[in-house]
Amino acid sequence: MPADDLALEDQSLQDRTGEGPGAETFGAGDLAIHVCTACRRARADLPEGFDQPGAALAEALAAALATRGSAIPVLPAECLAVCKRPCTIAFAADGKWTYLIGDLDTETHLDDIVGAAEAYAASANGIVPWKERPTCFRKGVVARVPPLPARQQG
Repeated sequence: MPADDLALEDQSLQDRTGEGPGAETFGAGDLAIHVCTACRRARADLPEGFDQPGAALAEALAAALATRGSAIPVLPAECLAVCKRPCTIAFAADGKWTYLIGDLDTETHLDDIVGAAEAYAASANGIVPWKERPTCFRKGVVARVPPLPARQQG
């Protein structure tokens, strides 16, 4: 990534969280939640025939986390390449497994996403025990990606 793009990304992160990558902490457990804003969901009731629910999910999720006093950043992502399963998010943190979770709905799953994010942040390696995951997390997992070997924890 070009240096100018990194600087913009760093500033954008700082604007959302009040902290930058160089700060002592990045967020709860270094977790970032990426939310796909490109996915289209079929909607016969709209003239376009679809909506793009990711932006609304990102905004609602950021607000819900802020209400709880959480420093977990919510980062809009141009595309997470899971177009058939909108809304899609990713939980990612340095040294932890990354989870890609699809089929999420802002109204139905917001509290579950916040709870799952907090459990993920509190985990040593990003693996939240199956029974502790909300149903939308258990059913919606698209992928679990291992951390880079040099950065594994726990």
